[in-house]
Amino acid sequence: MYICTLLTSPQNPNLEPALVESLRNAWGGGDAIWLAPDEAAEFALADIPANRWDVWADLQKMSVDLIVQPVVGRRKKMLLADMDSTMIEQECIDELADEAGVGERVKDITARAMNGELNFDGALRERVGLLKGLSADVIQAVLDTRITLMPGGATLLATMKADGGHAALVSGGFTAFTQSVSATLGFDENRANTLIVEDGVLTGDVGMPILGKQAKVDALEQITVRLGISEEDVMAVGDGANDLGMLHRAGTGVALHAKPSVAAECDVRINHGDLTALLYIQGYSRDEFASLN
Repeated sequence: MYICTLLTSPQNPNLEPALVESLRNAWGGGDAIWLAPDEAAEFALADIPANRWDVWADLQKMSVDLIVQPVVGRRKKMLLADMDSTMIEQECIDELADEAGVGERVKDITARAMNGELNFDGALRERVGLLKGLSADVIQAVLDTRITLMPGGATLLATMKADGGHAALVSGGFTAFTQSVSATLGFDENRANTLIVEDGVLTGDVGMPILGKQAKVDALEQITVRLGISEEDVMAVGDGANDLGMLHRAGTGVALHAKPSVAAECDVRINHGDLTALLYIQGYSRDEFASLN
């Protein structure tokens, strides 16, 4: 048995009941269940429709996300999340680079690395090298003035944790940022790279070993073993090429507003919903969201 979920942006909910009913009838689905008025609905299916991706492409033009997944085990015990452009709306290294006056150079490298065009480790070292001499005080300034949380993140964390879930933040970014974001959102733990600071300035070096694609997979393996749960019990979310390892390994891997080359490798793609979409696809209705109770 499978479940089909349709959802839209909470900021501009435009999910029409007629659309849901039309698709449900075309696919021979069960009765529609509305998880949030005008925003999210689901219905059961006996099989995955052969034209799923054609319908998905049509719905994307209407700002509607479509997810088809097995019913069994869809509610997860652990969230494993990327940080940059996933739990926050920015790429931290790009914001630091702006302060250092090398913003455009670094943003180009970041975009290519996240799209899988460059080796992540080498790209990170190159970008950090361009920050050499930047005052370490700038890190807090960037946190205070440039970093904003991705909509829905606090609700996602609060709801999964209220249901007994564990939350881990794993980033190819830096501990100076993950520690702050983790504390703000309520993650149970965080892992990231370390910027080397001497005499109050960045040296242009990053601590070794670099946390990249494999390190995120390692985190998935290590944390699930420690918690005594399976990898199927995990929902992973990310947007970049260095997230693909954990997205493929987790029970549910979510490509959130992801680079096209990344989304193409994932069955669960959220392009219009915010982070609360990760609750809807687990079967939570809006009135079950912890932060709204």
